[in-house]
Amino acid sequence: MVNEGIRAREVRLIDQNGEQLGIKSKNEALEIAARVNLDLVMVAANAKPPVCRIMDYGKFRYEQQRKEREARKNQKVVNLKEVRLSPTIDEHDFNTKLRNARKFLEKGDKVKASIRFKGRAITHKGIGQKVLDRFSEACADISSVESAPKMEGRSMFLVLAPKNEK
Repeated sequence: MVNEGIRAREVRLIDQNGEQLGIKSKNEALEIAARVNLDLVMVAANAKPPVCRIMDYGKFRYEQQRKEREARKNQKVVNLKEVRLSPTIDEHDFNTKLRNARKFLEKGDKVKASIRFKGRAITHKGIGQKVLDRFSEACADISSVESAPKMEGRSMFLVLAPKNEK
């Protein structure tokens, strides 16, 4: 709350230099703030009495927004990329999918490797499990297994996350 928006009758006042001026009435605090051409800003509403500070509110808001923008700029967005395999995948196709997955992991994205079982192939889940195990072992140097291979409907999948190197 700022200036006239403050409802408390008494406030503990802190001036623009950070020094305490003691407990003042709201009107007195507003007058002191007006004398130095600044705003009266409530910084701790739950305190008894509420704590108010004399500051340039526009500049304060601008600084806060700048810090938030900076924080948003520095955060990393992690995407989940999917690589689809089949239980009867051939060597060259496997290597191509592996190369793509490694590229995604090096970029910092997570990779979901999934195997879609068609027809009667679902009765041989072990074959699909072996393919996924081989896939995770081939990526072991740059990734860690985030979720172990598990079945969901007619597909089996596992999630690989890039290793953090700091």
